[in-house]
Amino acid sequence: MVKKPELLAPAGNMEKLKMALLYGADAVYLGGKQFGLRAFGGNFSNEELKEAVEFAHNLNKKVYVTVNIFPHNSDIEMLPEYLAFLNTTGADALLVADIGLFMLAKKYAPDIELHISTQANNTNWATVDAWHNMGASRVVLARELSKDEISVIRQKCSVELEMFVHGAMCISYSGRCLLSNYMTGRDSNRGSCAQPCRWKYSLVEEKRPGQYFPIEEDERGTFIFNSKDLCLLPYLPDVIESGVDSLKIEGRMKSVHYAASVVKAYRMAIDSYFENPEAFAVKEEWLEELEKVSHRSYTTGFYYGKPTEKDQIYTSSSYIQTSDFVGLVLDYDESTGFATVEQRNNMKLGQEIEVFQPQLPGYRQLLGEMYNDEGEAIEVAPHPQQIVKIRMEAPVEPYAILRRDI
Repeated sequence: MVKKPELLAPAGNMEKLKMALLYGADAVYLGGKQFGLRAFGGNFSNEELKEAVEFAHNLNKKVYVTVNIFPHNSDIEMLPEYLAFLNTTGADALLVADIGLFMLAKKYAPDIELHISTQANNTNWATVDAWHNMGASRVVLARELSKDEISVIRQKCSVELEMFVHGAMCISYSGRCLLSNYMTGRDSNRGSCAQPCRWKYSLVEEKRPGQYFPIEEDERGTFIFNSKDLCLLPYLPDVIESGVDSLKIEGRMKSVHYAASVVKAYRMAIDSYFENPEAFAVKEEWLEELEKVSHRSYTTGFYYGKPTEKDQIYTSSSYIQTSDFVGLVLDYDESTGFATVEQRNNMKLGQEIEVFQPQLPGYRQLLGEMYNDEGEAIEVAPHPQQIVKIRMEAPVEPYAILRRDI
């Protein structure tokens, strides 16, 4: 029997961290306000970092902090103080990509394990072994690896291995891209990518300015860099049996709904596999859960061979989803059957809502009775993040999500 892998989830802010952990993640990765590769992902202040670690550790779960930029000289000057601070937080690991930063982390954050980010292009067993020999406790494998390549690395290396199983794919090799730098001045390798790979492109000839020629026969132009999203849940037995130690979900800039739904789908699938590997079967409800959140069409990426034109989307860069997140349960009064809910999208009487919960069973009901914070009956909750009381047909728990079909 192979070891049960860790389920690792993104946490762009404190709310997403709590949702990911409560819905089943074993660990989260997050960034501080500097030196991470998601400058617009919300991120955590120094005080919030301490709070995040305390929250996770109280649940016997882990926190990994990203320090995975490719630093310039000006960054190096500020890193020792920040690394020394991280050493005091109790964080379980730092994610780094640059060898100079790696050495600084060993010096100024000696009490924290070091994980090597996918940004370091970890595509072969010799590189993985070299990082291990230098003191890394885990290596995050490049997305460009196949199942067979990962198996070879596992056979030859004893260090912990982490791989991406779900989320957005970058058109550039292991995410090391210069498009954003040249087109917007925002450095993708220092956390500020503008994602120009998702923009709509047409062809313009030098001597015919203003004339735009579609590369595909489509009046909307073409999206030549626009990859589908990775999803390996249907192939979980292959992934688990390859012997990797951690299964990673991408998405620090994704929504609270995404964090909860994707994590719970993979949690249920992983647990189901280890209950009875021989009888494991992918359940339709898990796949439906992955369709409910904002995403692009799914692909297996490089896992079963190099992607083809079928793994790209040529007609749109928009997302698809089947459900809208309309409310977050803050509290529930068993004596009255009313839940205190923070509105997140349009809610009105007569809507059918689905209750999606961390632990309790989900269910559907009509929204039939709702009151504002002054106790007045209302038909609609029109204000962003308005606090309302809703009569529930069955118990709900804090952090349960209310959503409706689109």
